[in-house]
Amino acid sequence: MTITLQRSSIDKQSTITITGSKSESNRLLLLQALYPQLSIANVSNSDDSKVMKHALTTSNNVIDIHHAGTAMRFLTAFFAIQEGREVVLTGSQRMKERPIEILVEALNQLGADISYLESKGCPPLRIKGKTLTDYKVKLQANVSSQYISALLLIAPKLKNGIELTLEGKITSVPYINMTLDLLHQIGVQTSFVGQVITVQPMNEIVNPKTLTVESDWSSASYFYSIVALSEIGTEITLSSYKQNSLQGDSVLVKIYREFGVETTFAENSIALKKTSQNSSPKAFDLSNAPDIAQTIAVTCLGLGVECSLSGLHTLKIKETDRLVALKNEIEKFGAKIEITDNSLHLYQSKNIKPNPTIATYNDHRMAMAFAPLALKTSLQIEDAGVVSKSYPDFWTDLKSLGFQIKE
Repeated sequence: MTITLQRSSIDKQSTITITGSKSESNRLLLLQALYPQLSIANVSNSDDSKVMKHALTTSNNVIDIHHAGTAMRFLTAFFAIQEGREVVLTGSQRMKERPIEILVEALNQLGADISYLESKGCPPLRIKGKTLTDYKVKLQANVSSQYISALLLIAPKLKNGIELTLEGKITSVPYINMTLDLLHQIGVQTSFVGQVITVQPMNEIVNPKTLTVESDWSSASYFYSIVALSEIGTEITLSSYKQNSLQGDSVLVKIYREFGVETTFAENSIALKKTSQNSSPKAFDLSNAPDIAQTIAVTCLGLGVECSLSGLHTLKIKETDRLVALKNEIEKFGAKIEITDNSLHLYQSKNIKPNPTIATYNDHRMAMAFAPLALKTSLQIEDAGVVSKSYPDFWTDLKSLGFQIKE
């Protein structure tokens, strides 16, 4: 489905309710499968979380997780410890190209039985579940924090827990801390000192509890972009968010202050308000929040602001190579952009070419990141339904703000 976004203006004051965080939901769904005493409220309605939930409850031996990278990593660890069960874990063609060898090697170090069915180092995987008694493991820490979280989530169900030594610079630390915090909330003892994480074993949750998933900060980023691209005085209220968030993307509060957007926290919501214009060049290290790189680059494009973004090495192995995809699509607006393996530099561009057609590369964030530019020019977005991966209500919510959208 290709949609056209007409050049739009939005209501000065609006309120949007955003679904639960995909990152928190998928961690908690796995923990719930290991500890049925756990209940979860405000679970994400994203495709990725639906895939995760189905995979954890199905009795099928072949499990297809489509494009869901988080599910692939977490489920690889989960099925490795399901004693007596054998599954084939597969996905889309792009998923079959995405590396998972670092995680598989770590699990096999612990005694798991995982093998590759097609290309070495990539899905599909054959996983023969068994009891893992080894507990010491080393893992390269600068590729994907999801490998680390996958091991931590199953760790309390291992006989001896886990002692995980991280090698090299640790990437996306907030996501590791999120995993550890959720473990702590269900009663698991953990420590994270220097390069070593330890998780103690825990058979069951002593006091059954319900954990409520905070709304998704990555999804909030598109509304930060909309407010940044709007007139001074524009305000959007989003729920449900908290000031002491576990999500790394909550750094949006600080980053978008540089674009003149102020965030006010209420009891269960945030109000984003455009208070000033700021066209000075921007530079951000997004090592701990790479998922908002596309949003920030497009905000800068729309504002005609020069920017340098670094810490983007994980974007090469996402739904697409996001750095190449960003370069391809930003250049359609007539802007100049340079990329390396871990950074991008967008040059100042005062005038953007109208009516481009944006390709989305099976990547939900490409569709959503470029949508706010309808405040500056009309544009088309191909395969717009891809947003269902993380935010199925995205286009409906944009219409409620005043965006003109036609299929």
